[in-house]
Amino acid sequence: MQHSVDVLICGAGIAGISAAYHLAVRQDIRHILLVDERPPLSLTSDKSTECYRNWWPGPDDAMVALMNRSIDLMEELAHQSGNIFHLNRRGYLYLTANRFGLEKFIKAAEIPSQLGAGPLRLHHSQSSDPPYQPAPAEGFEGQPDGADLFLEPSLIQHHFHYLSQHIVAALHVRRAGWFSAQQLGMYLLEQARACGVQFHNARVCGVEMSHGKVEAVKLTDGSKIATRCFVNAAGPHLKEVGKLLGIDLPVYCELHLKAAFHDTLGVVPRQAPLLIWSDAQILPWSDEERRLLSESEETRWMLKEMPPGVHTRPEGGHGSKMILGLWEYRTHKFDAPIFPPPLDEYYPEIVLRGLTTMLPGLKVYLDKLPRPILDGGYYTKTRENRPLIGPLPLEGAYIIGALSGYGLMASCAAGELLTAYIGQKALPPYAKAFSIERYSDPQYLRMMQDWEDLGQL
Repeated sequence: MQHSVDVLICGAGIAGISAAYHLAVRQDIRHILLVDERPPLSLTSDKSTECYRNWWPGPDDAMVALMNRSIDLMEELAHQSGNIFHLNRRGYLYLTANRFGLEKFIKAAEIPSQLGAGPLRLHHSQSSDPPYQPAPAEGFEGQPDGADLFLEPSLIQHHFHYLSQHIVAALHVRRAGWFSAQQLGMYLLEQARACGVQFHNARVCGVEMSHGKVEAVKLTDGSKIATRCFVNAAGPHLKEVGKLLGIDLPVYCELHLKAAFHDTLGVVPRQAPLLIWSDAQILPWSDEERRLLSESEETRWMLKEMPPGVHTRPEGGHGSKMILGLWEYRTHKFDAPIFPPPLDEYYPEIVLRGLTTMLPGLKVYLDKLPRPILDGGYYTKTRENRPLIGPLPLEGAYIIGALSGYGLMASCAAGELLTAYIGQKALPPYAKAFSIERYSDPQYLRMMQDWEDLGQL
């Protein structure tokens, strides 16, 4: 291991690896060291649903622009690698059965389109409707962007027969899908290593500074690495590493769980898109179950109205019967992450019951719940759910983080943006929206107060 490097990156998750890739492969910076006490991609990057989309709300076009660029880069990498990470374009399918909220559903669909996510095509089952191109199960080329909004229930049933007949509208977002996060991350890491990037298994425990500049980084194995460029890419440990620089970063951790089930009866077709329920709901319980749940304060909350957002998708390749189920019906925030993350024993059943609202066929599993695989990780977030990418208020210190639940989909563009700062290249128009300097702008702080829909599942 070298004792002096051009860039030291703290954290070998997808953000740190993307930064290393862009610096080494695209900017030809050779002396780069990735430091992490864990193996690469093993803390939160491997807990993701592995989905991506360019469909984001406002109040401006910054998130849409960032994601469009990131997807451009992912598609470029897919072409370059022979799609080694299995990028698909199945899309996201947002669903509602709320006739009274239909106008709000439609208006919400119009906003990302207006911000650059692509055209919104309306389908009423009329001869004047634009053509609808169903998404293939595999691949990403030759597919439309924007979204298809179905406003005729019979048309929804025609294309998605496995869904509830109570659904009145469906929004199929098209520049969206999923991929193998591990395969993408390892491909980027291999390319970076071929250009000289080294990985060292240790924890950053100190940063030496002189005259307001980064001078060296100390590691728990006793090493001291001289560097003039330190990147905080520590994921859920972002705040802790920030303190080593004397900076209190405006971030927190939010616990998110994920359950996997064996759908042995094939209720969710293997070619289905990501399915998202957009309505609040009361969980389906029998009278006897409701009576038992009501008797204890520990379980009484399960009888109350649950928030929107339960979602699922098929998982695995050919022959797999696995589906993923996710739903943050209760938010748990932490100043610092706890490992291993605390798991909710009720989570798999709550998620499965919530999914039956849009997928009635799943009710067959309620009498004997499939044995789930439950895990979880942390979203590292800013208050307004936007990332921090760029220089910190200490010369030679940078950050790429607070990537919330969209780290995998944003990682390519985030790494490219960080590299533009470090290499003093031209910045894209969206750069300012993700700089920590935004919190010094009174107009930005006022705008934050009016944000309601943060675009996060």
